[in-house]
Amino acid sequence: MLKLCSELEMVVSCCEAKRDKLRETKELEQKWLEEKKQVLLAANDHIERLRVEKEKYSEHNILLETKAKIQKMKAYQEQLMESLGDILEKHVPLPQDESTASKKKKNIPLKISEDLVSLSKILEVLMDKVMNTPHDPYVTIDHTFWPPYVEMLLRYGIAVRHQENNFKIRLETFF
Repeated sequence: MLKLCSELEMVVSCCEAKRDKLRETKELEQKWLEEKKQVLLAANDHIERLRVEKEKYSEHNILLETKAKIQKMKAYQEQLMESLGDILEKHVPLPQDESTASKKKKNIPLKISEDLVSLSKILEVLMDKVMNTPHDPYVTIDHTFWPPYVEMLLRYGIAVRHQENNFKIRLETFF
C-alpha cells in the first residue's frame, strides 16, 4: 500500500508538472494570438486608410490639383514678368534721342530707330523661344534689337551667340 501511494504521488506530481507545462504553453499561445490580432487590426486599418486615400486622390482629383498648380505657376510667372518689366523700365529704359548724348559726341550723329524693342521684350522673346522650341532656341537678331542691349546680355552671361551664325542668340541655360 505504501508502495502504491508513493507511485500514485509520483503520477500526481508528473500530471501536475504536465499541467503546469501546458498552462505555460497556453499562455504563450494566447500572447502570440493577441499579437497576431493586433497585427491584423493594424493591417486592416492601413488597408482602409489606403482605400480612403485612393478614393480621395482619384484621377479626376489629381487632374484638378495639377490644373490648379499650373494656373498658380502661370500667375506667378506673370507676376515675375511684370516685376522684371517694371525693374527694366525703371533702370534700363529704351534709348532716346537726347541733346545731352549728342553734346558728348558732336561729330557723330546719333540715329535711334523708333522701332527698337525694350530689354524686357528681348528677354521675353528669348524665353518664349526656349520654351516653345527647345530643340532650336536661337533668335535671329534684327534691326529692332538695340546693340548695347544685346551686348549687355552677352557680356553678363544671360545669352550666348550661335557658334556658326553671329546674328543668332539664345538664352543661357541656368541650373
